Amino acid sequence: MIAIIKYNAGNISSVQNALARLGYDSVITDDKSTIQSASKVIFPGVGEASSAMNYLREKNLDGLLLSLQQPMLGICLGLQLMCKHSEEGNTNCLGIFDANVKRFPPTEIVPHTGWNSFSNLKSLLFKDIKKENDVYYVHSYYAEECKETVATCDYILPFSAGLQKDNFYATQFHPEKSAGIGEQILKNFLSL
Repeated sequence: MIAIIKYNAGNISSVQNALARLGYDSVITDDKSTIQSASKVIFPGVGEASSAMNYLREKNLDGLLLSLQQPMLGICLGLQLMCKHSEEGNTNCLGIFDANVKRFPPTEIVPHTGWNSFSNLKSLLFKDIKKENDVYYVHSYYAEECKETVATCDYILPFSAGLQKDNFYATQFHPEKSAGIGEQILKNFLSL
């Protein structure tokens, strides 16, 4: 069973729909025992960092997520909350990845919305993916590049399009909205 973390963030049902199209059952939950017993955990979302982290802390999910041994995939806000700190709401996050999350400079079009490429792919998450493929982004904040960066994108400046540390994986883009490329990335995660 695949657990999709419920934590006061939007866009979660689109991930469940994408998994169903691939033939996988999943449950949207904030129940600790369900999350612990899942074979895979997905931490997706669109929303605001401080309110999302507050929800995780209120439900005591912050410590649980850090202790997971099974593969976990953060998507968009999920990736950002897996970093150390976010400028959005001056929020201390989970600290899985050694990166800070910053707001894009206001001199350009923000949010970064739409199709864009990613490169420097260094993870099994991107098996059979070519760097010239485009994926779908919607975000106003970005994770800095760091030692756990396994994919980069350049919009205004280079940032982490993908991160990985041990069993923790994350993408800034939305694989569930990235057509065939996104499906391949989800399949790669589910086959870990």
